[in-house]
Amino acid sequence: MATDASDPIPPHKTFDTILVLDFGSQYSHLITRRLRELNVYSEMLPCTQKIADLGWTPKGVILSGGPYSVYWDDAPHVDPAVFELNVPILGICYGLQEMAWTFDNKNVLAGEKREYGHAYLKVERHGDGEAGGHVDKLFADWEDNTEVWMSHGDKLGHLPEEFITIATTSNAPFAGIGHKSKKYYGIQFHPEVTHTPKGKVLLKNFAVDICEAQTNWTMSKFVDQEIERIRKLVGPKGQVIGAVSGGVDSTVAAKLMKEAIGDRFHAVLVDNGVLRLNEAKIVKETLTAGLGINLTVIDASERFLGRLAGVKDDPEKKRKIIGNTFIEIFQEEAKKIAAEAHETSEAGEIEWLLQGTLYPDVIESISFKGPSATIKTHHNVGGLPKDMNLKLIEPLRELFKDEVRELGMNLGIPEDLVWRHPFPGPGIAIRILGEVTPEQVRIAREADNIFIEEIKAAGLYRNISQAFAALLPVKAVGVMGDKRVHDQVIALRAVETTDFMTADWYPFDGAFLKKVSRRIVNEVNGVCRVVYDITSKPPGTIEME
Repeated sequence: MATDASDPIPPHKTFDTILVLDFGSQYSHLITRRLRELNVYSEMLPCTQKIADLGWTPKGVILSGGPYSVYWDDAPHVDPAVFELNVPILGICYGLQEMAWTFDNKNVLAGEKREYGHAYLKVERHGDGEAGGHVDKLFADWEDNTEVWMSHGDKLGHLPEEFITIATTSNAPFAGIGHKSKKYYGIQFHPEVTHTPKGKVLLKNFAVDICEAQTNWTMSKFVDQEIERIRKLVGPKGQVIGAVSGGVDSTVAAKLMKEAIGDRFHAVLVDNGVLRLNEAKIVKETLTAGLGINLTVIDASERFLGRLAGVKDDPEKKRKIIGNTFIEIFQEEAKKIAAEAHETSEAGEIEWLLQGTLYPDVIESISFKGPSATIKTHHNVGGLPKDMNLKLIEPLRELFKDEVRELGMNLGIPEDLVWRHPFPGPGIAIRILGEVTPEQVRIAREADNIFIEEIKAAGLYRNISQAFAALLPVKAVGVMGDKRVHDQVIALRAVETTDFMTADWYPFDGAFLKKVSRRIVNEVNGVCRVVYDITSKPPGTIEME
């Protein structure tokens, strides 16, 4: 049975932690991200988290927004025990309404007019009066008529008992509330989005000044803690087999394992037949010669492509086939490495499998409503076989992408590797919409290589968070060499993002797109048209499947 490692020193046991309880808002992850930017550690869990099962006490709790109405029969509600933790609590949007509804379910009314977009906040100061002065701390360094971002239909109709108003807007008379004696606060707007310019100040006021959380969450401190954790987890003789791809996540994870346990870490690159052009050769040179990592390259392209044959319209099936085959091959390789190790040393068994799971992977792959609400199965947090006999070790599981890059720089990984664009575990297979065949892989690879070459040549690579070429499951008519052709269509995609949870398409100029299109059509046999995807995330995802 696949199992996750028991963590002897998780970050919330080492760093002061603000707990974010997620009610399903598209902005929830941004709360956690903004707190991390303030060097305050934060974790996000579903709003249905039972406090008795938590096992640790946060410095404070934030209740996120959500797409529900608290008075609905099936609306999600927080465990009432959260109000018994004796820590500060901040409710944002739905979280404000949830707090008010918990105290009295008559407090929340359907809004007579919805409010989406900018509003201007008036702050009410109370000094050292009936609220003892603590309520003013939330809006410290705020001025009247500060712009905020609203996104709500419901609003408070009444103040909960023992609460006072601390902010208003023209549409929301209770845009900010605070408890007279307890450090409970609610706001109707979203401080986590960039549309609220002083939102980060408010979050700092709550986390640092009210919750008194230390601002000691840095990658230099994390790396020392993580190396210690890995050593305790693996033991003095234990060995780890590592899944590497050459991307920033797996490279940083591999380097971290190398620093922690040295040669007892065995990196394995599986050529699954859907890597980028010349990827296996480049990765081998980078990790072995460049970083001193012991790497084994396994060419399993025929096995992968054979199993993907005939899968046309089910991207989840593609991901699970690739995920299961990966683990199958890792288990085979682990047995070989273990046998060789026992012939030459007294090394322990290989019990652990390294994966480069990131926090956005975790967030997107869990839902308080269960697996049915999952956006998609990530290759490194889902689709694993039930009989997997390797335990997972995921040193980057708590980190966002920019934190991983900072960690990589701390570990001495060259800048060009640290800033390499992400590449999904299922590879080009999820960039080929339709059946994956050797010919389709060739087309997608060649088009992708041209796109990335031109991005680098234009000096745009670091401006873009992720870019690739995808092969669409359609054909179009074209004219090439005075002949009518009926060939395939390439879709280019490039996005800007800081956390990979939301993303905007990159605004290339027409001359650049014209050049890339011309090269792809001229140089990639089988393609007669190129289009550019201008869908943001949400509603789209970054990858095509």
